[in-house]
Amino acid sequence: MPARLTRGLLRGLEWVANPALAGLAFCALALGVVTWLPALAAAGHALSRWRDDGDQRCFVATFRSFPRYWATLWRHGLVSTAVAAVLVANLVFLAEQASLFAFVLLTAQAGIAAALIPYHFALAAVAARDRPGDWRRAAVLLAFGSARRGLALLAAALVVPALTLPLTVGPLLFGPTIPLLVAIGFAGRA
Repeated sequence: MPARLTRGLLRGLEWVANPALAGLAFCALALGVVTWLPALAAAGHALSRWRDDGDQRCFVATFRSFPRYWATLWRHGLVSTAVAAVLVANLVFLAEQASLFAFVLLTAQAGIAAALIPYHFALAAVAARDRPGDWRRAAVLLAFGSARRGLALLAAALVVPALTLPLTVGPLLFGPTIPLLVAIGFAGRA
């Protein structure tokens, strides 16, 4: 096999291996339930370094950058976890009700959930860029400053796990990292 073709194949496999390794590190760090947001930002940092600088150590870089993101994002992760639990409970309860009022509340709750998904990916992407400032404000601008960006982030977060279902652990490995790569791409252009 020619060396040029081999290099091209290995370059292509990077786009599978590095998000999968960052996703594996994310899954290990997110086992603490409220640690998912700092873990997502740490995975974003590792993927951003890979994308910008060519650093191939996504698995190790996720673990190394986690303490810094834990220190700043653990409260936000705790509140977001509580909000998600309330939203899921509300959605389950309202889905069982047979009134028009319950349906209106169900769609409102689903809308809130659909808005929180792109926001959290944008927050992790903004935090991963290592720029000082208000990450929350920048995340709101990234996720909702353009309808196309917000819909693309939401679509990536919903479609990627479904597309990776044939792989046994595909949704766990690629579900958080591919939408995060999309958000990092948007953050790099913003």
